[in-house]
Amino acid sequence: MIFRDFLTLTSSSFLAARMRSFLTGLGIAIGIAAVILLTSIGDGLHQFVLAEFSEFGTNIVTVQPGKTQTKGSNIGVIGSVRPLSLDDAEALRHLPYVENVNPGLMGNADLRANGKTRRSTVFGEGRNFSEAFTMKVQSGTFWNDADDEQARALAVLGTKVKQELFGAQNPLGQYLRIGGQRYRVIGVMESKGQILGMDMDDAVFIPAARAMELFNRPGLMEINVSYRPSADVNTVTRLITERLKEMHGREDFTTISQEEALEVLGSVLSVLTFAVGALGGISLLVGAVGILTIMTMAVTERTAEIGLLRALGAQEKQVLMLFLGEAIMLSALGGVFGLLIGIGIAQGLHLLVPALPVHTPWLFAVLAELTAVSIGLAAGVAPAMRAARLDPVEALHAE
Repeated sequence: MIFRDFLTLTSSSFLAARMRSFLTGLGIAIGIAAVILLTSIGDGLHQFVLAEFSEFGTNIVTVQPGKTQTKGSNIGVIGSVRPLSLDDAEALRHLPYVENVNPGLMGNADLRANGKTRRSTVFGEGRNFSEAFTMKVQSGTFWNDADDEQARALAVLGTKVKQELFGAQNPLGQYLRIGGQRYRVIGVMESKGQILGMDMDDAVFIPAARAMELFNRPGLMEINVSYRPSADVNTVTRLITERLKEMHGREDFTTISQEEALEVLGSVLSVLTFAVGALGGISLLVGAVGILTIMTMAVTERTAEIGLLRALGAQEKQVLMLFLGEAIMLSALGGVFGLLIGIGIAQGLHLLVPALPVHTPWLFAVLAELTAVSIGLAAGVAPAMRAARLDPVEALHAE
């Protein structure tokens, strides 16, 4: 049997029963579309969360107060025998490979200027904040020496706070009250938007020492250490641990590298994406049952045709390949149709809801199509073997 005749015979059967073939292929298409849609949303969320998490950079080691004894979260400032201090941060600046050290804490406070009041997030930061977290100052400057970090009442505004309190005025050199204390504005940050749910534009940045006084905190919430990209993160973490153990007398703190956190987060999100895709893959079972049904019916309806083919000299393996080819073609076409539907719906959702991150992983698309073909092959085996084993004489009697 030449290949052209094989294609003709394979396609003629489901062209003769177009509606039944369409409905069977539609079952596969719906399953593939569900897989593509769900994995597109899942992978989009995966990339979005990772991008948000790494917005501040990846070569950062975070030190938090309190020793984590298990893999759960640490117990924070309350459970630490000795809180993290500005002296701890200063000591880490002199370690090898360290580029920037930023002591930090945060809280909420009322802001007042020009007769206007609003409540915003207040970040207490060190003098290396903008360098450590790639945050740029739009106008003015950030405090840049140890004295300013320790004592002076200086403030850098987020763009939204600047607009709300000062409007079109230039806020540099003007004063605002934060929690009742007066601060001089020395800079305005570039717009950064939301990062991990925090609106960095609706915030005010003040020296860490001032924030500890404002929020009545005995110590820092964390110290962020950025290191050279060429340095080994394990070496940097070890040096940080050794230095702080010297200062504290014991290891009553927790170090978390951004690289480690991203790996854990990436693994969790990858499993979630796979689980979502597997959930959509259940829909493919419906298509498999449909193909099995239509191929079984085709064998029954085409018994005489099979007998004629065998009488004309067709071998068992040729009849087997004919029916398997028919099942595979039906499932493959259904899979392609499902890919188009799934990608189309995913992109449509993204256009309707731009905030919804959507990304179609082509690996999943290829795997979905291969799965569709495999399902067609598996569902068509039993009917095809039944057709191939029909006795030619008995098959011709069915006429």
